Amino acid sequence: MNSQTIKTWAWVHKWSSIVCTVFMLLLCLTGLPLIFHHEMGHLLGTEVEAPKMARDTPHASLDKVLSVARAQHPDRVVQYASKDEDDDNLWFVTMTPTPAPTDDFSSVAIDARTAQVLAQPRFNEGFMFVMLRLHVDLFAGLPGKLFLGFMGLLLLVAIVSGVVLYAPFMRKLDFGTVRRNRRTRLKWLDLHNLLGVVTLVWLFVVGATGMINTWADLAIKYWQYDQLSSLMVPYQGQPTVPLAERGSVQRSLEAAQARVPDTKLSFIAFPGTAYSSPHHTTFFLKGNEPFTSKLLQPVLVDAKTTEITAAPKLPWYLTALLVSQPLHFGDYGGRPMQIIWALLDIATIIVLGSGLYLWLGKGRTAREPKEEAGEERALAGAEGTP
Repeated sequence: MNSQTIKTWAWVHKWSSIVCTVFMLLLCLTGLPLIFHHEMGHLLGTEVEAPKMARDTPHASLDKVLSVARAQHPDRVVQYASKDEDDDNLWFVTMTPTPAPTDDFSSVAIDARTAQVLAQPRFNEGFMFVMLRLHVDLFAGLPGKLFLGFMGLLLLVAIVSGVVLYAPFMRKLDFGTVRRNRRTRLKWLDLHNLLGVVTLVWLFVVGATGMINTWADLAIKYWQYDQLSSLMVPYQGQPTVPLAERGSVQRSLEAAQARVPDTKLSFIAFPGTAYSSPHHTTFFLKGNEPFTSKLLQPVLVDAKTTEITAAPKLPWYLTALLVSQPLHFGDYGGRPMQIIWALLDIATIIVLGSGLYLWLGKGRTAREPKEEAGEERALAGAEGTP
């Protein structure tokens, strides 16, 4: 590359890094406890556990479970219901004032065998809730998600431009060199370069999947408009099916699982909610293998007749979204994957923090010896510092 090309790439890297660094630091700091969300739940005492019973204890009817949940909040409607990921004996029922999306929700944890209320966890408060909201949307809803998605895009630009600049700016040094006998700022620059290259692939994957996750709301709305709208033609002009006219949810669940065998339930979306239609109870089923357990198969069941209307395959963009979500938090490989993700997250925090330190300390360069200052400015230009 000629000098002008290098200057152009250095400008791109500098400003894409500067703009997104603070927000990426925030996402890394809030993402660290989210990697261990189950463990944090146990530590904070917010995890709900079903009492021990014989393994072959039969489960209560889902209709009974929902009836018990409604009795706890008679002024609310059931929006979603799901089984606990790690314990098939737990139902979590989400209840809201209306079926529309809202942050005002109540959760009821019910024993799947006895249909007894075990707890009413407050998922919309506490330390982990604050971490999640800061990480997902900065407490700003869809605009906050899209803003963080744009920051993720700038991160990808910074990574690509940093890769382009790494070779010409580091060609005189062996890979992994950290000049410990030089000034502090130069040592931090070498460490910044080293950790940046080591975490390169991971950071690109996490940044890309995080950016995809910010499009979730828009992707679901488009899916409803593009695919579900054609299935709703026979129901045009009809209001949301009232509770008194709905058929058995247990029977609907059995019909859905019979339609797609060798699957288990992920969650249920009730009529009028964001993941369903005003006329259907939608069952999202997942596979039993590590990879297929992240992919969902929706089955739309008529809320009145409990007959299956359709079981459409998810489009590629929703499949990409579902695959990216667990990959973003390292949910594929159990505890070893979580530890690796956490270590790489900490390394990234050091990369981002050192980049911010180098940029904030740029003014001192002018007061340093001319020979060393020239060397540092040349190297720092590749890392987003003037």
